[in-house]
Amino acid sequence: MLKSISQNIPSNSRRTLLASLAAIAFASSFSCAFAANEQGPKIAKAPKLVLVLVVDGLPNEQVQRYRHQFGEGGFKRLLEQGAWFGNAHQAHGITVTAVGHAAVLSGAYPYQHGIIGNNWLDPQTLTSIYCTEDSQHTYLNEDTKASDGTSPANLRVSTVGDELRYATGNQSKVITVSGKDRGAILLAGKTGTAYMLMKKSGNFASSTYYMQNYPEWQQQFVAKKPQDRFYGKQWNTLLPEQAYVGDASDDIVAPSESSNSKRFPYVYDSKSGKPDAEYYEKLFTGPYVDELTLEFARAAIDGEKLGNNSAGVTDVLGVSLSSHDYVNHNWGPESKMSHDHLQRLDRLLAAFLNDVDKKVGLDNTLVVLTADHGFSNVPEFSQSIKRDANRLEGSKMLQALNQHLQEKFGVEKLVRKWSAPNFFLNYAAAESKGISRTDLENAAARFLLNYKGVANAYTRTQFETGMLPNDRISRLMQRGWNKQLSGDLVVVAKPFWYFGSANSGTSHGSPYTYDTNVPLIFMGKPWIKAGAYSQYAEVVDIASTLSHLLKIRMPSGAEGRVLTETLR
Repeated sequence: MLKSISQNIPSNSRRTLLASLAAIAFASSFSCAFAANEQGPKIAKAPKLVLVLVVDGLPNEQVQRYRHQFGEGGFKRLLEQGAWFGNAHQAHGITVTAVGHAAVLSGAYPYQHGIIGNNWLDPQTLTSIYCTEDSQHTYLNEDTKASDGTSPANLRVSTVGDELRYATGNQSKVITVSGKDRGAILLAGKTGTAYMLMKKSGNFASSTYYMQNYPEWQQQFVAKKPQDRFYGKQWNTLLPEQAYVGDASDDIVAPSESSNSKRFPYVYDSKSGKPDAEYYEKLFTGPYVDELTLEFARAAIDGEKLGNNSAGVTDVLGVSLSSHDYVNHNWGPESKMSHDHLQRLDRLLAAFLNDVDKKVGLDNTLVVLTADHGFSNVPEFSQSIKRDANRLEGSKMLQALNQHLQEKFGVEKLVRKWSAPNFFLNYAAAESKGISRTDLENAAARFLLNYKGVANAYTRTQFETGMLPNDRISRLMQRGWNKQLSGDLVVVAKPFWYFGSANSGTSHGSPYTYDTNVPLIFMGKPWIKAGAYSQYAEVVDIASTLSHLLKIRMPSGAEGRVLTETLR
């Protein structure tokens, strides 16, 4: 054959060609022989289920501080059998629930995905917009207020679930559940199905965006009224008293004169003497809403046959556990209450993962656990350990800024409104008096830089031109600023300060590491190499990594990297 091919080719070229063809033939025969005698690397099958767990308001430091007290099968299993990143971050500047949840499966920052807060102001009308509100849709068989969260209309990008359903011709199922509407809706994306707990009725409900009638399994779950069984129960410490000796004193985090003066035992009841809206709302602060959320997730696995899809494709179950956020808001991450709640959540996760193992098999399940944000300490606790800490009251700051600008320029109300951490300036009024936009912005920013509790102030001009300092905080704030939606002046509080006017409790929302550093764990033996990873990682890396493993298109705004160091 080689001879026939070489006919009519000059002799000097013929030798070269014959040698090349012979080498190719030899290599091919060698490869075939090698393949016959050696087994190549196995390619792991696709997971039957992707389970995404988001713990609302869980700082990574709490997982590390209390890990020695975890039981078997919950956080301990994830930390030991999964790939855990200790230096993982929600890498945007405004670290609140909606923004963090939007990042998890979109892989996008707020400047792209458009969820810039839990609430924000319409820059034109200055009316408040809730992150998941949609006047075109209502809750199904539940009361709906004007600003309730009923759809992902404000989310501007796709998610992993959206891309998975696109790739499988909508055969993959994407179901999400949360105590908060924004926790479920922003994980579900545009084409998944979200269920959220109603504070008035205690039912898990959905909206007309997703369906017109509930599936039978949801109706059966709601009919049993599982939320009522906690009425009259007490939440008290799970562990021996000695286990909590390192926690902050109740006298600091829950002083008798404060609005959050309640301590253990925490009782779940109401003035009416029976389950009602007061009782259902009270359930959120403590372990029982998380218990209900995981029960509903179990019902969804059974009812929707998640992980056992008849089409043989991967399903997604997103579970956002809301209560840790409520507990930390009330008493801070340094409190006995937060410590105990995390231990109880650990046991709930252990039981849930055991059930997933029975129903789907953990070797068929790719598990991801993260959080939407961390938490600052209660200011009174920070002060007790010699930190400069306090609360920044926005209305007073707005009043002082307007007074200063009026004295400087002779024009009233040059700041139209405030919505933490955004100020909206009255450019039209300024320009009508010959005041340039940059002069107004710079005068406002200079004043705020000297305001007690303020660390920095960024202007619209800085964000639009990219003329920002080259430091971490500035980069995070740039990512969190959306040109169409955000304010004209954005303020960063000093470390351990936060925006609020209460006399107790704490919050989050800053670009500091106590708010950005969250747990990030992947677990799934066929796909993930277990271990503690020191590399820097971001929550937006979840979407890129899942897309790679599922062999689907990355979400439209995804900017994270594939965490290749964890992959088998």
